[in-house]
Amino acid sequence: MKEEIIITDSRVQASLSWILKNPHRFLAFGFGSGLVRPAPGTWGTLLALLLWFPLSHLLQSDWLIGGFLVLCFLYGIYCSQKVCDELGVDDHGGIVWDEWVAFWLVLFVTTPIASGPFWYLTYFVLFRVFDILKPWPIKYFEQQFQNGFGVMLDDVIAALYVLFSVAVIIRLMGVIIGS
Repeated sequence: MKEEIIITDSRVQASLSWILKNPHRFLAFGFGSGLVRPAPGTWGTLLALLLWFPLSHLLQSDWLIGGFLVLCFLYGIYCSQKVCDELGVDDHGGIVWDEWVAFWLVLFVTTPIASGPFWYLTYFVLFRVFDILKPWPIKYFEQQFQNGFGVMLDDVIAALYVLFSVAVIIRLMGVIIGS
């Protein structure tokens, strides 16, 4: 018997029961943090920060963490695309796995250099600002790649903006303190 596919105008609505039905949905929605309103990206990034501490302690080696982040990025392309296809959108605001991976990249690079409450707050605020404002070329790439790769890429570029900003801040602090 041939399977018939029926296409309708009704779209799937993301809900806790819906994301719990598949692991890729559960991860894409950041264990459910992407369902929190308002500002799901902010809530997702906050959970990513909290998960960083046990994660980095568990993995310990830079090679393991780096490899883990690469795998998370690649899996993020897959699960973001799959969820976007299921929801019928290019980039659903509840998908926060991209924030997780990009923010973990920020923490992976910066934590050995500068850690503590001030720095974690700085990283968090900078990341959210760049992710929300999407300065060039973030917006450009988001528009060019309207798929799982684009979902992941724009946040990684926001992470690069954070890393550059932190480097400038640390450099300026060194100049000010050193004078």
